[in-house]
Amino acid sequence: MFQPSLKAASILALMAASGCASYDRPDNLGLVAEGRDYQAQWREPEVSRANAQFLRSPAINAQSCRAPLGGGDGKGSGLAAASLRGERLTRGDLLDIRVEQDETFNGSYEVSRDGTIRLPFLDAIPAQGRTVDEIEDRLAAALIAEEFYGDRPRISVRVLDLAPVSVGVSGAVFEPHRIEVGALGADQRDGVRISAMGASTEARNLSAALRAAGGVRPDADISAIELRRGGQLYKLDMRGVFEGENVVDVMLVTGDEIRVPSRQDGPFDLVLLDFNMPQMAGLSGLERLLARPEQPRVALISGEARREVAEKALAMGACGFIPKTLTARRLVNAVRFMAMGEVYAPLEFMSGPETRELHPLAEKLSRREQQVAKGLTEGKSNKEIARDLDLQEPTIKLHVKTLYRKIGASNRTQAALIAREVGLA
Repeated sequence: MFQPSLKAASILALMAASGCASYDRPDNLGLVAEGRDYQAQWREPEVSRANAQFLRSPAINAQSCRAPLGGGDGKGSGLAAASLRGERLTRGDLLDIRVEQDETFNGSYEVSRDGTIRLPFLDAIPAQGRTVDEIEDRLAAALIAEEFYGDRPRISVRVLDLAPVSVGVSGAVFEPHRIEVGALGADQRDGVRISAMGASTEARNLSAALRAAGGVRPDADISAIELRRGGQLYKLDMRGVFEGENVVDVMLVTGDEIRVPSRQDGPFDLVLLDFNMPQMAGLSGLERLLARPEQPRVALISGEARREVAEKALAMGACGFIPKTLTARRLVNAVRFMAMGEVYAPLEFMSGPETRELHPLAEKLSRREQQVAKGLTEGKSNKEIARDLDLQEPTIKLHVKTLYRKIGASNRTQAALIAREVGLA
């Protein structure tokens, strides 16, 4: 099915209330009041040879939405799991630790990349996802175990600064991707607060991550938002945020994975995947999508990909390849054809001669630099590119540095995006 652009979808979300949205419903749509209305653009129509039309709004809106996974009457539930409550530490957080009458252990400590705190003469103390009270208890136990103290000393652990966190957000949000939340610029820092003991922020909360992902879609089921942390899966009911109630909100740590479920019934009939979409990393994005448990039917769409890419996509299991040069009528027919279970690729594209002028920016690059750029678009590391080209890794590093200068890129992601734009993917 087709999905509107982010801007158009945002407008639709404001103008046409969805029965699957949990915020206050308007009175001008009868079925909404009964919880049976739905925004048609976010519903996947059933497509068959006998019934291949799209966006059958009246029929779709008459269907009932799936019941909220959180159950109840739409009000937010009580508290989050005990293991999620309070301020939770993550790597990069800065702590002030003081042990009674002992200068050996007193000082400022940063939570290491492995999520631990390392004090002199003690084993590493796990800190990732834990509260300062838990750190105090673990530190006291370590000091007694190592016979620095016979009885528990008085210990103070205070947060001096909270680091930003990197989390993944997927599901029924407008912009699913890995995001960083909680970062503060120098102009946002208060001098008095910097010098004061302690730190606090709302910018690392779950709600902040949902906003950073473009917000939830109209079909989002916020009664059972999934948070995966350290191998554990938690489900949080955030419906109260639309009811003006005290909503469950938790502090995130680096590595958290968030998924917002949808109240749609069943899988997508067809997914159109743009080859040049950010974070696609060449055909690896297609590979990841095809490997999903629901086994979606996926077609690749591109305005710049060559026949070689189309052939690889079809060999991997894509149900079609659509050049963006297709007319609107042919595009609609192609989508209908693939949605009915067929495989589509335009004959003239797959069998005709490839005539493609080289982009002026690509002409500046040597053949080897073009090969390296292609490796970057596929998300490969320097070591992998070196292995593919039978070169040494330091040689690839030099090529990458030269490539950055020639195309005006400052990092690998930017270089890969530019390389795709100039047709080097």
